[in-house]
Amino acid sequence: MPTLINQGQVVENSWQKVEMDAGLDSVEGSETGEKIIVPLAMWLAEKDALAGIGKTIGVWLDSEDDPYRLSDDIQSLPLIALNFPSFRDGRAFSSAAILRERLGYTGELRAIGEVLRDQLFYMQKCGFDSYELAEGVAVEDALAAFNDFHTSYASTVTETTPLFRRR
Repeated sequence: MPTLINQGQVVENSWQKVEMDAGLDSVEGSETGEKIIVPLAMWLAEKDALAGIGKTIGVWLDSEDDPYRLSDDIQSLPLIALNFPSFRDGRAFSSAAILRERLGYTGELRAIGEVLRDQLFYMQKCGFDSYELAEGVAVEDALAAFNDFHTSYASTVTETTPLFRRR
């Protein structure tokens, strides 16, 4: 199981991710945990059925998924995970900012997939608060990444005033 950092601490992951090609019957059984993260397509197609299975439901978006598709459900979701399929694909950074700034999401925003040390500081600035580290990422290095820089010049989700206005 990947290492999970939440609010700057290494924690146990209590959520189980449901894969993209899984069907509704695979999440109803006892083999899944009490907290599951379903793909956006499953959430949109099976929202009512998922509500009746007695589990806590989060949703994960792939990099090409539109975060605005969650706008009607945004406040009912305790967790939204955004997938980074590769280091070169940064669309989830924009999705995180949209979820926080435009849609007003206040729940847990998790980075999943190819989450590397070099991205963590910037992910935090975009509004992420938990990070499922990619295989092989050293936990100590990952935790140190949040302190790589002490000041951001531009405005971010976490610091809405640019540096020149803070002086």
